[in-house]
Amino acid sequence: MKDCPFCLENNLLQSDKVHESDLWYFVDMYKKESTNSGLAITKRHIATPFEINSEEWAQLHDLLPTYKVHIDARELPQGYNLGWNVFTAGGQTVNHAHLHIVGRYDDEQQAGRGIRYHFKPAQNPRQSQERSPS
Repeated sequence: MKDCPFCLENNLLQSDKVHESDLWYFVDMYKKESTNSGLAITKRHIATPFEINSEEWAQLHDLLPTYKVHIDARELPQGYNLGWNVFTAGGQTVNHAHLHIVGRYDDEQQAGRGIRYHFKPAQNPRQSQERSPS
């Protein structure tokens, strides 16, 4: 996709690519984010993880320890959050599948509170209890 910031052939990537395989690459987000984190990004342009094929899933499984080692090399986190933002309501801002890998630390104000805490607190109720159309 010509305007996609995660398609490597566009030369629009604004982060440091620190690892690359034939199906995935990993970018360091340390300079862009307030945490020790990175993104695992599919080389194939697909919008969501629902489109990842079995070969890509298998390779991501094998690559996750490599990505963790990169994060651990700078500063060893006491925990991690791994997550996908999918579609606009899910917080996806780049329509190219990418996995967030975020180091977490015991001295953070939100330490011990996982991803669900941030997304489903009492202050974030749904406006309607009706089911969304499928």
